[in-house]
Amino acid sequence: MPDNLRNRDFRKILLIKLSAVGDVVHTFPVLNKLRRRYPAARLDWLVTPGIAELLQHNPAISNVIEFARDERSAPWRFAPAIAAARLVARLRAVEYDLVIDLQGQLRSGFFAFTSGAPVRIGFDKPRADIWKTLSRKIPEEARKHAWQGAREASWLAYTDHIALPTLDIHPVERYLGIRAMLGLDDGPADFTFPIPQEARARIDALVDYYEIAKAKLLVMAPGTNWETKEWRREAFAEVARHFMPKGFAVTLIGSERERALCDDVAKLAPGAINLAGETTLSELAALISRAAICVTNDSGPMHLAVALGRPVVSIFGPTDPVWAGPYRRDGAVLHAELPCSPCYLRELRRCAHHHDCMKNVSAAAVIERAESVLSERANKPEAQARRR
Repeated sequence: MPDNLRNRDFRKILLIKLSAVGDVVHTFPVLNKLRRRYPAARLDWLVTPGIAELLQHNPAISNVIEFARDERSAPWRFAPAIAAARLVARLRAVEYDLVIDLQGQLRSGFFAFTSGAPVRIGFDKPRADIWKTLSRKIPEEARKHAWQGAREASWLAYTDHIALPTLDIHPVERYLGIRAMLGLDDGPADFTFPIPQEARARIDALVDYYEIAKAKLLVMAPGTNWETKEWRREAFAEVARHFMPKGFAVTLIGSERERALCDDVAKLAPGAINLAGETTLSELAALISRAAICVTNDSGPMHLAVALGRPVVSIFGPTDPVWAGPYRRDGAVLHAELPCSPCYLRELRRCAHHHDCMKNVSAAAVIERAESVLSERANKPEAQARRR
C-alpha cells in the first residue's frame, strides 16, 4: 500500500455513492472520517437526485452534485449523452486530486475516470478464490447475484484498489477498508448526520396534528425495493394491533409508490397512521429519530434507524443479514434460516419455494423480539439515568 497516499494532503476530493438510501447511509462513516482527516479540503459527493436532499444540509460536504441515472434508460436520445458530457465537464473543471468510488459500477467508474483525478480509489474486480474465505455455506443462487467486487469492469477506472480480505463483512466495514490507504482514524463507525430544523419542525407539526406527540412511537416500514423482501402486510398489521393498546402510536412510512401498501396495513390495523409519501428523506429521518422502536423489512429506513441509534427489528429472507443487515445489531434480525436463503432473487415469480423465507417468520416472533429489544433498552443504565 503506497505510503504517499497516507501522507498526502488531498485538497479536492470527490466521493461517489449514487444510491440507494441504505448504501448512502452506510457511507456516512467514510464521509465523517474523511472530513476529520482533511478538515480544509473541498469534499464533494456525487449522488442521484432522489437522495441528494438527505445530504444537502451536511456541513461535512462542500457540494452535492446530482447525477440523474434514470436518463440512461433512453440511450437513443441525445439528452442523456449531453447531460453526461456536461457533468464530466463540471467534474473536470474542479481538478479533483482524489476520487473515491464506493459504487463500483460502470457509470460510477466512468465518472471517476473522466474526472481526471490522478488518484482514483475503488474496489478490485471479483475474484473466485475470495469465496474460500467464508466461514459459512452460501446458496449457489446467492453467489450468482451477491456483491463480490467492483462490477461491469469499473475496476479498470481506478489507480488504487481497496483491500477486500473476505466477503463475510458488512458493507460499512467494506467501505471503511479505505482507512489504512488514506490514514483515516481507526475509531468506531460514526454515522452522525444533521437533520435540518425545518424537517424536525414539520414532523413536530405532523405528530401534533395526529395528536400523538406524547405517545411512544412505533415506526413501521412495510415497503422495500424488491418484492421478495416484503413481509406480509397482515403480519405488520398484527404487530401494530399488539402495540397500540399498550400506548404506542403506529406510523407507516415509505415512498409515494408504497402508499397503497401502507394503506392496506392501516386498514388491517385501525388507528395506524399512513405517512407514506408524506415526508422528504430528512423529514423521514426526523420521524425515525423520535421512534421508540422501528419494525422493517430489509430497507433504507432500517439503516436510517441504526444510524440514528433507534431500536429496530427487521425481517430478512432473500438477503443476507451479514451483508445487508442492521449494522452491529445482530439481535435485531429475524429470518427463517431456510437452506435456500439468502438467494438474492428480486422477483417472486423466480422463487421456487413459495416465498417461505418470509412467510415462515411469524408476527408472534416479531412481537416477542420487539418486546425484548424494548425491555433491554429500558434496562440500560443510560435509560435508567434519564428517568431519574
